Amino acid sequence: MAVVLVGGVGCGSADSTRELAEFYTQRIIWGSCSGFAGGDKLGPEVECAKVLVPIDYDKPNGTTGKVAISRLRARGDRVGSIVVNPGGPGASGLDKADTLGKTALGERFDVVGFDLRGSGASTPKIECLTLSETATLRPDDYQTDWSPSGVETVERNNRDYVDKCVERSGTELLGHVGTREVARDLDVIRAVLGEEKLTYLGYSYGARLGSTYAEAFPRNVRAMVLDSGVPLDGPVADLVKFYASLQQAFDTYARDCAENVDCPVEADPSRASHVLQRLLNPLIGQPIPVGTRTLTYSGAVTAIVAALYNPAGWSTITSGLQQLRSGRGDILLDAAETVPGIVDTTVQTAVFCLDDPRTTDRAAAAARQERMFAAAPFLNDGNFKGQAPLDKCAFWPTPPTGTPHTFSVSGLPPMVVVAATGDPAAPYDGNQKLAHQLNSPLITYRGTQHGVFLLSGSTCVDAPVLNYLTELTPPADGLLCQPA
Repeated sequence: MAVVLVGGVGCGSADSTRELAEFYTQRIIWGSCSGFAGGDKLGPEVECAKVLVPIDYDKPNGTTGKVAISRLRARGDRVGSIVVNPGGPGASGLDKADTLGKTALGERFDVVGFDLRGSGASTPKIECLTLSETATLRPDDYQTDWSPSGVETVERNNRDYVDKCVERSGTELLGHVGTREVARDLDVIRAVLGEEKLTYLGYSYGARLGSTYAEAFPRNVRAMVLDSGVPLDGPVADLVKFYASLQQAFDTYARDCAENVDCPVEADPSRASHVLQRLLNPLIGQPIPVGTRTLTYSGAVTAIVAALYNPAGWSTITSGLQQLRSGRGDILLDAAETVPGIVDTTVQTAVFCLDDPRTTDRAAAAARQERMFAAAPFLNDGNFKGQAPLDKCAFWPTPPTGTPHTFSVSGLPPMVVVAATGDPAAPYDGNQKLAHQLNSPLITYRGTQHGVFLLSGSTCVDAPVLNYLTELTPPADGLLCQPA
């Protein structure tokens, strides 16, 4: 087994590196995924295992955890293993061995997925709220009561939420689930897979993880594809830019919708946003019952935003709004209820709180909220009153472990950045900056979706990326691809 105990930025002292050898040289046992959270949904040919890691890499003799990994072996002439992260942070990783392993990627590579520390089948898992507490302590994704009492209630719930996290998960775990630690887990995974150098594919947040790994372990990189990410000199969650990207996607949807009969919105961006809010605003005071369930304003917006991530979801927005005009909410509610299963929001919150600058001043929080609504009028319910609550990160019990910074490592092998021009969640200009920071070619896809490689059906994108991963020959910079 090839074990490389070299690192870069943030890799600890020589003594701690020697003490980490037991993690790097461990032998894992592959077996059935039965008994792993989500494992029952994987194909029988997928194998699972757990990798032992320290909770705090600066204390390798302290508390340990286990990162759940999955593998689907290569079907053909094997190059090696490729580790995949689907983003989120907190999206299920185990199933990526199953789904991506069945694509052309699985012809030459063992496709390996993993659940971030603290999430999914990895242990210990971050625990904050019980199911019964969720309804009272977890604020709606989209706040509608901007009165002083409404703002106070949300902020109190945010504080109570963090208190529950501390009570049930402890400050040690809550302080060590940031991208810095996940990148170090990734290097342990590389070693126990028997790979001298890492081959990696990261989507969305997974691109941030990849660039963080490349910065920390530049000599351990074989090849990396970073799809729909953000540069290191900005926060993982830049909400103003995120809202602006969502507005761009909504405007594109509205123009497409307006070409059809009985479109519930209008093609003109300002009119489309206004018409949407005219349809949604009554839900603030009068949610719509759907059997024993209820469609709220927040639920409707959650469904619409999720459907904007790919044009395949646009029909859900149209049919849901058409139904809403007649006083029914089945379609939007069904769509909204699928969203929490996509990403573990508990882990997502923890990562954001450790990776991004925190807003602890209420005036700054209000100013940010005002900029968000200005960037995305289609999400502005018109009730904002100039004040906003502090979010959960303002009350997080441990300090950040990462911060936006300039990528400063040279000598990396060529990597590849892939981005869609109309990405609803990761601005295209951010991917341009990421490619420049990494001195890597950028493949541009003219489309409105989040995630492109192997997800768009574009041979123009897929073929050169697959060739790069197998042959280590990067595509020419500036490759422009159109939807099929």
